[in-house]
Amino acid sequence: MNVLAGSAPAVRVLEGVAPDAIPFDQLMADQAPVILKGIAADWPLVRAGLASAEDAMDLLQRFDGGRPVVTFTGAPEIHGRFFYDESVTGLNFTGRREPLTPLLDAMRPSIGDPNAPSIYVGSTDLDEYLPGFRAENDLVLDHPMFAQHLASIWIGNRTTATCHYDMSHNLAVCAVGRRRFTLFPPDQIANLYPGPLEPTPGGQVVSMVDFAAPDFDRHPGFREAMATAQVAEMEAGDLLFYPAMWWHHVEALAPFNVLVNYWWNTSPAWLDTPQITLLHGLLSLRDRPDAEKQAWKALFDYYVFGDPERPAEHLPEAARGPLGPIDASAARRLRAQLLHRLNR
Repeated sequence: MNVLAGSAPAVRVLEGVAPDAIPFDQLMADQAPVILKGIAADWPLVRAGLASAEDAMDLLQRFDGGRPVVTFTGAPEIHGRFFYDESVTGLNFTGRREPLTPLLDAMRPSIGDPNAPSIYVGSTDLDEYLPGFRAENDLVLDHPMFAQHLASIWIGNRTTATCHYDMSHNLAVCAVGRRRFTLFPPDQIANLYPGPLEPTPGGQVVSMVDFAAPDFDRHPGFREAMATAQVAEMEAGDLLFYPAMWWHHVEALAPFNVLVNYWWNTSPAWLDTPQITLLHGLLSLRDRPDAEKQAWKALFDYYVFGDPERPAEHLPEAARGPLGPIDASAARRLRAQLLHRLNR
């Protein structure tokens, strides 16, 4: 069991919000996790899941488009925690592609069996793999920032997605079963002891702390992280919002669980991912002498993390180049310069 369950403060809950009145602007302004209670209670999938796991599976199969989904399977001994093997160079589960309908049929007899393998279908695009699902089960996303977003579905038995961060904002709907999110602000990264950059269990760096049995001798800073944690206990129909870059540990607590989530960014689509910058920083900056790194830190604070208008305000507009506002054309030119220099 998650050591923080029942001890960390609960995520703030908003009751009585109508499905067509989600306060998106306020959520983005607050930049903090919040549960919107029962916002998806009328979804057919939510109602089916409250009747039985079998009814929920039947509904999902009705929308199965026939494309094989990526499925992760772990032995019963991992207790649903998709993680590394003992060497931390491999993973404790296997992945493969298989059709959704036969997979759900194979899961049916073992639902609720504590000795069943852990099965997890992660981040599957709803529109591509379950066409028509969103016509009956969807949020009202009537806000300009959702002009481009990704809607995904996560399906499995009692599984755990180890603590990690995402680079997008998230609206997560507990559609079937129960979920527990344990969330930490981005500044807790050191106290969460991130694992290798590659390989990773799900595409992002994960915490090496075992939340069910933390080893405070190996991970003493986790006590400090615990002091900042917020826990979201979710029932079917609940919606959780949390901002980009917040660390989150996700436990599926029922014998059969389905989560639907919506990812989006408010940054222009032509901006590159900062993950590339991080990797290049490891290559170009990390191993330089401390004095040089402090000098480069000052440069980054001036050009990147400070007032974006200050570096160019004393220059003629024609001379500002990438120091001026970056649009799609400027992004293409800057990317070409970077590629030329990297390939020298």
